[in-house]
Amino acid sequence: MLRGSPGFYSYAIYEHTEDMDAFILNETRIAFMLSIQKFHYMAMADDRQRNLPLPEDRLPPRGRQLAYPEAVLLVDPVEPEFKGEVDDKYQYSCENKDNKVHGFICTEPPVGFWQITPSNEFRTGGPLKQDLTSHVNPTTLAMFVSAHYGGEDLVIKFGKGEPWKKVFGPVFIYLNSVSDEKDSILLWGDAKEQMKKEVQNWPYSFPASEDFPRSDERGSIRGRLFAQDRYISNENIPAKGAYVGVAPPGATGSFQTENKGYQFWANADDDGYFSIINIRPGVYNIYAWVPGFIGDYRYEKAIVITAGCAINMGDLVYTPPRDGPTLWEIGIPDRSAAEFFVPDPNPMYINKLYINRPADRFRQYGLWERYADLYPDKDLEYTVGIDDYSKDLFYAQVTRKVGENAYQGTTWQIKFELDSVDQSGKYTLRIALASANVSILEVRINNPEANPPEFSSGLIGKDNAIARHGIHGLYWLFHVDVESSLLVQGLNTIYLTQAQNESALHGIMYDYIRLEGPPPINLPKL
Repeated sequence: MLRGSPGFYSYAIYEHTEDMDAFILNETRIAFMLSIQKFHYMAMADDRQRNLPLPEDRLPPRGRQLAYPEAVLLVDPVEPEFKGEVDDKYQYSCENKDNKVHGFICTEPPVGFWQITPSNEFRTGGPLKQDLTSHVNPTTLAMFVSAHYGGEDLVIKFGKGEPWKKVFGPVFIYLNSVSDEKDSILLWGDAKEQMKKEVQNWPYSFPASEDFPRSDERGSIRGRLFAQDRYISNENIPAKGAYVGVAPPGATGSFQTENKGYQFWANADDDGYFSIINIRPGVYNIYAWVPGFIGDYRYEKAIVITAGCAINMGDLVYTPPRDGPTLWEIGIPDRSAAEFFVPDPNPMYINKLYINRPADRFRQYGLWERYADLYPDKDLEYTVGIDDYSKDLFYAQVTRKVGENAYQGTTWQIKFELDSVDQSGKYTLRIALASANVSILEVRINNPEANPPEFSSGLIGKDNAIARHGIHGLYWLFHVDVESSLLVQGLNTIYLTQAQNESALHGIMYDYIRLEGPPPINLPKL
């Protein structure tokens, strides 16, 4: 606690020493359990706040569990206004980059309780990793480590004698109040202003631990990132809005499952310039991804950050995967399935907060079940050049229920015309996934019975983003070589099969699909 500060700070230092046995850390967090009688109104964004039901409403007979314990249908709640709604803490999840302040408001007396996270450096999985915020109980969480929306890859596993130490936090617990309960909603706006102050003051100067470096003990890095795709432009393209970060050394894209070290991220401006400040001393790789382009960037050399350093990387160039010109594409390469068709929820399973909210409709419960409602007799067929992916491509390829606890995999068809086929060249199919949960993606070309398929992903993913109302989980990118002999002049069909069928919650979400033709002879040289 600091003199004159309307709240308190909390942080933890975790350590695994050389004399310790092997250990698995699935999850760690700070949880604040507030007064059930006092705190009913939750806020975690300007457009995501509401009164919440009581904890007892979730228990039988007032509540009925749905497909998993966290999701409960309120059938006879204490307060009738909640009757018929679904309560599920995952409906209030948030990406790390936006998860800075959330909490509860009490109206009698008008007091706010807020959890403020001023930095993401100690969180795992990168800026798009999603996690819990505040929910029924009432509970407010400061999540440090979890497998939510990522699966087992984000569980921290220590070998026997593996040395490790990490500082989680500090986070700030902010308390505010107003004199008139009619003005209690103003507490949210005040909490946001306090969050901005905490962010501005990071890294804090008050922690006494030598494990928490102050501002002058940290370094910075800056530069400019370009994307280079000669099929789009002969000039390098400024990486507008790129996510650029430093994280522990690893393979390309490894930041999204990195869980033991620190990460520091920034967004490039419209001209591709980026600046990352307050980096803890250490050895890092530079990682990036660019909205509008598939794949991941990683700078080939490790970067050493020392106290007070200011590294200028100059111009960096990312060359995304590309073998030939685009014949057609479906979706937007942005690591999300939000651009595809998200159905209206079953009227029996709604959260009133998200009614008439197109941008958040994916947060409704049970949307995976709507696939069979919309395609009762046969699976989805999509025709390139005719159909609109925002209306005609379901947001998730899930299983189909065929009986009591019985499901079958689904096969989608992508139909497209070719005026001619270049028999001397190779075609390439790019498939970017926004999520996968215990799934097998199989690709067949013009023969739905081909065995083996032209491509199989093998068993991938445990991010469970579909069930947890996320429009993305972990990112996957696959490249499928398509021999010209598999294609024909005229109508062609690509069969996309999600083959796992043990439960309703197997499934994948697509980010982007592209078919490339053979490269032309006269392509400008890099």
